[in-house]
Amino acid sequence: MTPQAPSVASVDQADAMRAAMTDRLVADGWIGGPEVEAAFRTVPRHLFVPEGTPLEKAYDVDQSVVTKVGAGGASMSTVSAPWLQARMIAQAGIARGMRVLEVGSGGYNAALVADIVGADGQVVTVDIDPEVTARATAGLDAAGYGDRVVVVTADADHGVLEYGAYDAVVVTVGAWDLAPAWLEQLTPDGVIVVPLRMNTFTRSLALRRSGEHWVSTSAQLCGFVPMQGVGARVERRLRLRDPAGGVVTLLFDETELHDPRLLTGALEHGPVRAWSGVTIPVQVDFGDLHLWLAGFLPGFCRVEAGPGTPMATEGVCRTWFPFGAVIGDSFCVMELRESGLSGAQREFGARGYGPHAAEAAEALVAQIKAWDAHGREIPGNAFAYWPAGTAIPSSKAPVGRFRKTHGTATITWPAAG
Repeated sequence: MTPQAPSVASVDQADAMRAAMTDRLVADGWIGGPEVEAAFRTVPRHLFVPEGTPLEKAYDVDQSVVTKVGAGGASMSTVSAPWLQARMIAQAGIARGMRVLEVGSGGYNAALVADIVGADGQVVTVDIDPEVTARATAGLDAAGYGDRVVVVTADADHGVLEYGAYDAVVVTVGAWDLAPAWLEQLTPDGVIVVPLRMNTFTRSLALRRSGEHWVSTSAQLCGFVPMQGVGARVERRLRLRDPAGGVVTLLFDETELHDPRLLTGALEHGPVRAWSGVTIPVQVDFGDLHLWLAGFLPGFCRVEAGPGTPMATEGVCRTWFPFGAVIGDSFCVMELRESGLSGAQREFGARGYGPHAAEAAEALVAQIKAWDAHGREIPGNAFAYWPAGTAIPSSKAPVGRFRKTHGTATITWPAAG
């Protein structure tokens, strides 16, 4: 389990690549201060990735490295991309002397945090998987941080009370909800940074107390390996056989279907297309549209078209994040087309399937138009988390609600301009 000692030549190469990686992080604006920059220049990332990983991959700013693969080839543990680690450290405001709990152990991020908080701070990292914590421990020892990080093997849903209270909790696995223990074990002015999944979509949110609830100070689009243990949440799947061949799968996170049998044979009707007139430049991100649909489009789901289905052949499910919704006995999926306008523009639209295919497609298009009317980008302070029993006040602005086990996450959008 202990990483193999590299040769002098590879150490020199790793030092050069680590310097180049950090230079890139600084140039791109991900580094939040001199202490953070010093940590990235110091901690040897290559000691925390699987033996044999090329140094070019270990020090790639944009690339995560898988450290454990589960059944069916699914990633069970990773070392996140450096840009995202730097971003979450900045979100948490990690600084000298802080006590930090990391949920999800890769080793490298804990070493970075330990370097930043210094001898007067404390870092505790917890993971449910003993193989993961063993790898983290070995990497920390090899990098010289073994005596500066406490590694705990336990279900992180319960927190690690014996080392709290913490100034920051940084969650480095995909969470569907906020465990009450994480919030309870924070200091009164502490911050939690958590990749929170809201009806399929994940944002790394920095949350601080505001009375009885928690409000965001920043948000970052991201993706993480999902949490295991008590906090795990598995998507539900509905498979629809296409009469032309293949299978289309609808995946549901927070949506509950009253009678999935209504969709039997839906693919025998359609597609019926509807277009919104709403366009976007080819290279522009529209991730916040997905959050609007996830919060306001009833029956929201993710769509996967299997090999041989017309939907896959026509490229509908090859666009970034194919999503749609189920409406009674029909469903829809979002698609894009060249707008025909000057410049590289694409137009949002939908195609519907089922006895009421046209109505399903128009329902999605209506929400695309509503998103366009209320502003295409969500401010960093638009997210909130309301523990169970906390009253959510009414708002004149649109509020997307995502009901969890222990509370409700909300997104408040700008009023229509």
